[in-house]
Amino acid sequence: MGVTVLQQFPTENRTGPSTIELLSKRISALGALQQGQFLVDCETFTSCAALGHQRTVHVLHNSEQPATVFSILETGQKTIPLATDGLFDLLMMKMSGFYSSKKQTKAESKGPRYEIGDFCVKLGTVTVSQNFRGVLVEVEYRPCVVPAMCWELMREFLQGFLGSSVPATPPPYLQNRMQELYTPIDTIHQYLEQFTIFRKAPGLRP
Repeated sequence: MGVTVLQQFPTENRTGPSTIELLSKRISALGALQQGQFLVDCETFTSCAALGHQRTVHVLHNSEQPATVFSILETGQKTIPLATDGLFDLLMMKMSGFYSSKKQTKAESKGPRYEIGDFCVKLGTVTVSQNFRGVLVEVEYRPCVVPAMCWELMREFLQGFLGSSVPATPPPYLQNRMQELYTPIDTIHQYLEQFTIFRKAPGLRP
């Protein structure tokens, strides 16, 4: 696994499917080939009053790591990431008396997955509680594991098919990890960051 960058793409009054179709044509024109589909989902649980201070657990799954369940525990100012196996989902079910799921905020990004050279591109339709919220593009540059060493290259690649919507600076989470070794949990942090933004956004066209 290399370095991954997530980028929202403005729908500009287009529907979700038409936006994905537009981006699919752009990336295909560059020579990318579709290699299946992908899915990243996030479900958020909050602790009951009996546990004292409120705790929030975000549980995420990524089709790129099908045997792994990712979770991020937020308690006060502290954030604890975990990568476990599928039994963690069963554990959360067993703890239903202590943690309740916020069903109305369940988010997912899914769509076609493309490969072009050293890049993997995923075009995701984002839904929150099954309601369309926007389009999220994931780009992974596989040969590199240090963001600072490949950000400029990735930004140039993103601008090649996303245009001016690509900012000059990395996403907020990635800015703090530019000199660190990139790992799968960093991708999960970026998805949670984006899902949080989409959850707060007003409804868009389906």
